[in-house]
Amino acid sequence: MDSTAADRFLRPGTLQLGAPPPLSVYVHLPWCMKKCPYCDFNSHEIGASRNNRDLPETQYLDALRADLEASLPLVWGRTVQTVFIGGGTPSLFSPAGIERLLSDLRLLLPLAPGCEITLEANPGTFERERFRAFHAAGVTRLSIGVQSFDDAKLKALGRVHDRAQAIAAIEEAASTFDTFNLDLMYALPGQTLVEMETDVRTALGFNPPHLSLYHLTLEPNTAFAVKPPVLPDDDTSAMMMDRLVELTGEAGLQRYEVSAYARPGHRCAHNLNYWQFGDYLGLGAGAHGKLSFPHRVLRTVKWREPARYMAEALAGKAASNEDEVARKSLPFEFMLNTLRLREGFEEALFTDRTGLPPSAITEGLKMAQAQGLLETVSGPTGRVIRPTARGFDFLSDLQAIFL
Repeated sequence: MDSTAADRFLRPGTLQLGAPPPLSVYVHLPWCMKKCPYCDFNSHEIGASRNNRDLPETQYLDALRADLEASLPLVWGRTVQTVFIGGGTPSLFSPAGIERLLSDLRLLLPLAPGCEITLEANPGTFERERFRAFHAAGVTRLSIGVQSFDDAKLKALGRVHDRAQAIAAIEEAASTFDTFNLDLMYALPGQTLVEMETDVRTALGFNPPHLSLYHLTLEPNTAFAVKPPVLPDDDTSAMMMDRLVELTGEAGLQRYEVSAYARPGHRCAHNLNYWQFGDYLGLGAGAHGKLSFPHRVLRTVKWREPARYMAEALAGKAASNEDEVARKSLPFEFMLNTLRLREGFEEALFTDRTGLPPSAITEGLKMAQAQGLLETVSGPTGRVIRPTARGFDFLSDLQAIFL
């Protein structure tokens, strides 16, 4: 995209946004060793060998570079606060490949001092020297997809690693990185409350700076949707949720987002930017982006299928869609993200990030407060809007009020 093409997003409009929000970069590396039956992400199997020749690392990195170069006019002059490399299984890429990717980003974009750079990793790709090489390449934070420490549950989830590999990966991450995240899932096929508690206690035994705990859901277009496993009932799932909140709190982790728990100073800055309706440039196959301009908010999507993405990106046309967010959709999009945060948001942030007056959400706020799902409190510089404990438990109902 040349600067002239980007000018159309700078034309006058009805929205009046504040200063541009923080900018992040999300890079999607779409390959994995084996597609998990619950996964609805844009991921593509390469088979059991990490060194499989079907992984077109060099060509894909070329395409990412071309994608970034074409996207630059959309983010001229803006500094990148965080980078997140997700997938798929990004740790399938070689450390040299990750180093090249980060070098390209640094060459073409200003990265803030102390920029958080996260890499998702699968214990099934774990090698001690590999994790250390990722750190040497510039990765500052590892996010490890453990999901469970129970070998039977891991098999039911279609994971390619076992308990021993998960433990080895965590121990190496703890010794190599200043901060890291563990991903766990609960309400797994056949899982009991005791088994869930054992998983969480095992994770907490490693004193993780950050823990992400996700309820397993059956998503459309997945193997589990076609052949659903037997999952814990709603009452059991609710008890699991209550118990894991207790356990993480006892261990000193604060629940700052619906699924995220962290020690002081270890919140995920990249995800926080999403939840605060910040901006992000999406690079890679199927990557989504959100970018703000003075009078509009733009959503971008890159070509989804990897071969098509590489061909289009190398031809300077990585984006399959570029659409303005409709004025009527902005309140819901903003609330969908910010209400995930336990601490909520300052009222002025709504106008800064959407360009809409506070009156655009007045009726929704009244309705949510009347139902006991939302509360307002005094903040350092203004009124803070946040979910109540009940609103946090029934977050989908709260968010739907703003649809």
